[in-house]
Amino acid sequence: MNSNIKIIKRNSKISSILINEPKTYNSLSFKNLNDLLKALKKLDSDNKVKVIVIEGAGKGFSAGHNLKEVRGLKKREKYQKLFNLCSKVMLQIVEGRKPVIAKVHGAAFAAGCQLVASCDLAYSTKDALFATPGVNIGLFCSTPMVAVSRKINRKPMMKMLLTGEPIKANYAKEIGLINDCFSKQKLNKEVISIAKKIASKSNLTIKIGKQTFYKQLEMPLRKAYAHTSKMMTVNMMAMDAKEGISAFLEKRKPIWKNK
Repeated sequence: MNSNIKIIKRNSKISSILINEPKTYNSLSFKNLNDLLKALKKLDSDNKVKVIVIEGAGKGFSAGHNLKEVRGLKKREKYQKLFNLCSKVMLQIVEGRKPVIAKVHGAAFAAGCQLVASCDLAYSTKDALFATPGVNIGLFCSTPMVAVSRKINRKPMMKMLLTGEPIKANYAKEIGLINDCFSKQKLNKEVISIAKKIASKSNLTIKIGKQTFYKQLEMPLRKAYAHTSKMMTVNMMAMDAKEGISAFLEKRKPIWKNK
């Protein structure tokens, strides 16, 4: 079946998901969201893949929802279905076992910006732009703000939402929306470098850590400490923790069993 969502194997441990519909600026249409969700689930269940990279083809990352499609939906239940599906994609990224890295060039607007914010890490070109511009077309970026507001503080978030104006990559880095920005020539090399570092760690440890990180963020302080203490104990009982500690003390490289 023809799809605009392509899975590209970078090496034995790193795979990219390419949104390949440049004519719509890689819009997050019903079909693209469905296929993106399937690709994320497929890679998350593949034990050989340790890191997932999301990127866009053509001039930029993603302009968000396909407005021509949105205009044609008309019925309340169809709008609800679209926004629920988009939320499922974002939750799959956050709740999945594997770290997901956004590799951004050009524009990441509206749901495209939401996609960047949902990823565990994000890197961009220096000329990349980020925006939640829904207010400009009478549609407040309510679902995108869920992801973005969990990465940046309230004042810059509200400015983005209320003005609809795009922000540049260096400012996106400053406020915590992305980790870093590089020249177009260096971006791929830097993203693969960080992906390789993560891929060299224990799969099991990364899975436990990622899931614990997001869960404790939503908890009050005491509950967060109780939960993370429990998860540290679970982690400590794993073979990889024992191997990692032994390797450190014996001054050798660990051999992960992912158990």
